[in-house]
Parts: sequence; structure tokens; C-alpha cells
Amino acid sequence: MKLLIGLGVVGGLLVAADRVAVGVAEDQAADAAVSSGWMTTKPDVEIGDIPFLTSAVAGELDEVDLTSDGMTLTDGKDRVTVHAFRASLSRVKFTDSYRGVTVGHGDGQGVVDYKDLSKFLAGGGLLGLEYAGPGQVKAAMPGGGIEGKLHADGNDVVVDNLQLTGAASALKGLAGDRLKPQRFRLTGLPKGLSLAEATPEPGGVRLRFTVAAGTTLGH
Repeated sequence: MKLLIGLGVVGGLLVAADRVAVGVAEDQAADAAVSSGWMTTKPDVEIGDIPFLTSAVAGELDEVDLTSDGMTLTDGKDRVTVHAFRASLSRVKFTDSYRGVTVGHGDGQGVVDYKDLSKFLAGGGLLGLEYAGPGQVKAAMPGGGIEGKLHADGNDVVVDNLQLTGAASALKGLAGDRLKPQRFRLTGLPKGLSLAEATPEPGGVRLRFTVAAGTTLGH
């Protein structure tokens, strides 16, 4: 019985030590995300490897999730916030005494409000963007509106196949039935992040990203 109790105590201490270690690593990874410019505010980091110390000794983590509302994007002029950003990283290695992180694989996603997105497209007259159905967005204008398809093209967000709707469709002075495509490039993406998809949803445009293998976060 004493032996069993002793083993239980030792096991409990090992679990406690593992949880303390993973907490320190999560905090260091969050600091690395800020110092590298990924986030403007410190994100929440969760390491899913259990036990953590076993993976840490092996030198690689299989499951690291990072969440934050503190990521911003820019087109070189205006800046918008990506809400509910979440990145899932794997084959993660800590470097420089846990002050840096190297990512083997990862992807992420977040949502940009239509109001914010309109800032990037104001030059093309697409103010007050709204959801208009799967893959589609719309903007109101006197006598009708404009509808088009929103999607990603590399690191560009594009609105094309633009058409006038309602009474506005009779205004031939606005390029007939179609308008020129509008696009803007996300020039301020965090290091290693590339835009993969842009999908209109009722609550905003969902942006999906990929993380380049070998991306390093930290000092």
C-alpha cells in the first residue's frame, strides 16, 4: 500500500511538473508571436502534446494552437483587424532557450468585417459592402446596387464579375452591365503567412492562410 501511495505521489508530481513546463512554453510562444510581428497583442497559446515534456525532450511538438483578436492587416495604406484569428501549427520546434519558435507546418483563419473591408475598396466605389450569398458581395448605390464575386488571388482579395442591379442597371454611364474588377493586396501579412482563400459569410469575409514551412517566430 505504501508503495502504491508513493507511486501515486511521484506520478502527481510529474504531472504537475509537466503542466508547469507546458505553461512556461505556451507563454514563451505567445511572446515570440508578438516579438516577430505576428500579433500586436499577446495571443493565447495552447500546446496539445501530452505529456509535454516527452515531446519537448524529443525536440518537436505536434499540436500548437494560437488564438487572438490582435492580428491586423494592411494594404499599405489602411489597416484592419482580423477577428477570431486562429492558427494551428505542427512540427513546432522551440529555439533560443524557448524565446523563438520554428514552424514545420501550419494554417490559420480569421474574419474581417465588411465595414473594414470597404476601406480597401473605397477607391472603386464599393462602400457599405454586405453579404449577397455564397461567394457574392453587394454594395448599395442610388437606384439599385452593385453585386460581384469576392475571392482570393494570391495575396490579393478580388471583387470581380461586377454587375449593376435594380434601376442602376440602366445607367450605361457606369460601364454598362459590368464594372471594372477591384482588388487590393495584403502587403502587411505576418512573416511566413500567405493568403489561401477569401470567402464571404454573413458575418464578414473569412480569410484562410497557410504558414510556410520553416517560418521562425521570435527575436
